[in-house]
Amino acid sequence: MLKRPCCCESKSNKINEESFFKRRFHYLFPEKEMFDTLGLTSMIWWYMMLLHPLHADIQCTESEGEESPITNVNFDRRKMELSWESSRNFSEYICTIMDGDMAYIDIEVDSPLCSFPVELHMPLHKGVLFIIKVPNTNISEECTFLPEGMNGSAIENFSCVIYNIFLMNCTWLQGRDAPADTQYFLYWQKSGDEEEMECELYIKDENHRNMGCIFQNVSIGIEKAYFLVNGSSNDSLIQFYDEYIDLYKTEILTAPLNVTAHCTRDSTDCIITWHPPLTSHVEKAKCFQYEISIQNKDEPKEEKKLPRVWNDRYEFQNYDEKKRYTLKIRARGKNCLVSSNWGEWSEPIEFGQVKDYFNFVILFPIALGTISITLLLYCLFKRYCSFKNIFPPIPQPKDKLNTDEDIQIEYVNLLGKCHTEEITRIEE
Repeated sequence: MLKRPCCCESKSNKINEESFFKRRFHYLFPEKEMFDTLGLTSMIWWYMMLLHPLHADIQCTESEGEESPITNVNFDRRKMELSWESSRNFSEYICTIMDGDMAYIDIEVDSPLCSFPVELHMPLHKGVLFIIKVPNTNISEECTFLPEGMNGSAIENFSCVIYNIFLMNCTWLQGRDAPADTQYFLYWQKSGDEEEMECELYIKDENHRNMGCIFQNVSIGIEKAYFLVNGSSNDSLIQFYDEYIDLYKTEILTAPLNVTAHCTRDSTDCIITWHPPLTSHVEKAKCFQYEISIQNKDEPKEEKKLPRVWNDRYEFQNYDEKKRYTLKIRARGKNCLVSSNWGEWSEPIEFGQVKDYFNFVILFPIALGTISITLLLYCLFKRYCSFKNIFPPIPQPKDKLNTDEDIQIEYVNLLGKCHTEEITRIEE
């Protein structure tokens, strides 16, 4: 749909368009360095694949002076074709597509039809400028693709981060001028060959507004991923936001694995080894650079500034076997599609001589625990058990030599116990 500016257009659209056209001077100075612009048409083509349409408008302005012979400018985003009609026959045209950051591409054609490549990556939320120019003349036509909706209603501070290899969080802030009932929805495509997907697990604020998304089972590819955030409100139309992101640049690398330090008393060196961090897309060890931190436990502020290494082995020289050290390692990408930001530190490990006080700290709790358990068992036995039942008396053997004497004594005792019998006679 083609719309030309008129006196009744909104002030906000005028300001938006005016600020956008101030950047067109770059087109008039082709000697300036051209930005890498392979991206716009691919992005617009992806828009066509999305189920949710973009709220945008194409507006064209006429050149000053006589009326331009170029009319009925149309852009087919599905075919990535810019077409127009001309009341005069020209043998050559130059058509330009330029985004809001001044990245552009020029194409020369001999007919009123321009087909742009599909490898561009230009977000549309900042606006896109189309210029059709006839060489060696003052004839030109300029059209802008501007997002519709309330200014300041689109999201802000959009960012994504990949962590734990396969998880990704994307967050944003509500537009500074967005209505209170605004709700946002996130869609993304890993590449142009895959279907778009809406967020399945939104992060909500206290007002139940979607302010982020958690993605699971994310793998990093070689193409830029495309993200689109639409909005809806009962009060006004909400501007969209879109962005292309290299996912590998957002990854927080996990810590190196299996960190070990092998030291011997016969040598003043320690051999430190480890394995590269795990990623979803890179397995080559040469893609990583490592930073090693070694601290003396007796002097925590004394940290060894070791050179950064490229392999998974390091020889720690001037090792003092009488000291105790703490070792940790982290990694970042180098010369590969791996994040250049430093990742997570590995869990600290200790190596070196064990001090006497260290032995005391370990052995004292063991001895104290042993004594406590012994006392507890003693109290339990004393409270609930009888020592006579546990340890009954041992019976003594009989003395055969004193058997007769014992019998006599027993007989005498029996006689002593006899009672005297009295008889009383009664006469009649």
